[in-house]
Amino acid sequence: MKARLRRPAALLAGSLIPLSLLIGPPASAAPADPMADAFTRASATYEVPRDLLVTLAYAETHLDGHHGAPSASGGYGVMHLVSNPTTHTLEQAAKLTAEPVETLKTDDAANIAGGAAVLRAHADELGLDATARKDAGKWYTVVARYGNATSPEVARLYADTVYDLLATGVRAATPDGESVTVTAQAVQPDRGAYAQARDLNAPRLAAAVDYPAAKWVAASSSNYTVSNRPTSNAIDRIVIHVTQGSYAGTISWFQNPAAQVSAHYVVRSSDGDVTQMVREKDRAWHARDWNSRSVGIEHEGYVNDASWFTDAMYRSSAALTRNVADRYGIPKDRAHIVGHAEVPGNDHTDPGPNWDWARYMQYVNGGGGGTNPHTPQSICGAGYETVDSAALGTAGTVYLLYNSSNGYNCVATVKSTSIGTATATTAYLEVQGKTRVTDSGSFAYYAGPVRAPAAGKCVKWGGKAGTSGYDSPFEHCGS
Repeated sequence: MKARLRRPAALLAGSLIPLSLLIGPPASAAPADPMADAFTRASATYEVPRDLLVTLAYAETHLDGHHGAPSASGGYGVMHLVSNPTTHTLEQAAKLTAEPVETLKTDDAANIAGGAAVLRAHADELGLDATARKDAGKWYTVVARYGNATSPEVARLYADTVYDLLATGVRAATPDGESVTVTAQAVQPDRGAYAQARDLNAPRLAAAVDYPAAKWVAASSSNYTVSNRPTSNAIDRIVIHVTQGSYAGTISWFQNPAAQVSAHYVVRSSDGDVTQMVREKDRAWHARDWNSRSVGIEHEGYVNDASWFTDAMYRSSAALTRNVADRYGIPKDRAHIVGHAEVPGNDHTDPGPNWDWARYMQYVNGGGGGTNPHTPQSICGAGYETVDSAALGTAGTVYLLYNSSNGYNCVATVKSTSIGTATATTAYLEVQGKTRVTDSGSFAYYAGPVRAPAAGKCVKWGGKAGTSGYDSPFEHCGS
């Protein structure tokens, strides 16, 4: 879609602006990179860091506006401007930019400007001055508010996702084939009050979960039916869904009483992280007449965009499905593990034609599932290279990596056995003169990433998997 020049109403009022600027350049002069150009213009107009703006959009939609179709929670366009019973950032953007709502839904450039305008409005309300607006780390609370989360912990999860992408970088292709990039960069997020919110990415013990590798975040009690399954109703089906939205956004939507929808589990695209939101004994509202007999698993992404369906997601979800099937005696076949579109009496199309059922069912039944889908580089992120490693018996390997562009070390422990099953795993990193940072818990695939700035410093590093551990001396000074 051709980009159009957008200016906020405040800049139009009382100004003499040449007509040529208002109507934009002729078609023959359209920019070669319209979406990248739109991000640059919106960043300059609203003083929102450009890379932060791109990264937030990528976290929400992978830069796909879906031709004006809404997400499951009523979000529109590349920037996921929301219009639902409790959130109205789409309408807020219309007021701030003087653009019609319909234009904001369908025009990528207008939508990007609208998202930037909303971010700037939040920044003004939170007191970010001109100096603070130049520091991406100072925008953390603004980003957390933009996610429209219903709880502080999910707001933190949303913002952490954006800042993790800033740290690893983004290279995305738009639906029109344009490449938009963000270079990996070290940004120290100023979490403010969100530093006290529960970190949903941190390991923890959660007695509420039915699947040991999952985290627990409760859905609103308005979005499911308390039950006593399998005593009250047999559980004999597993239903595969696609969220039509982001991981954090879906978790937040299931917490919203207005949603009137939920699933038992949500699986993240990037690494297969699993959050449980409804106990399996209760009936989540995900499959209409089959709610009483099924367990619902949502997968982050959009039906029409295969880029969301990563191998890490397939393997993690398959391990979850296998676990559920084994506990309830559900046959591991396509008659009992079905897509939402296959449930009688529904009007959905997910998981859609981009979902690789052959690969998924192979993993569910154990085929190809013995290899860990994660590498130290995929865990730590773009720019990190392995500088050392140590075997942890046959249970796994702990790796030390370094990113020469930002001076950070990273440690990850990658399991070699019990793949897909939560077992005790640890990774730690200690920069000389600093406090040791440890990631320890029951993990299905790996512990970490544990990152810390260590340019010119010596580090201790190590980890455990199963009964084997490794602890280094202070070494690798400056790398």
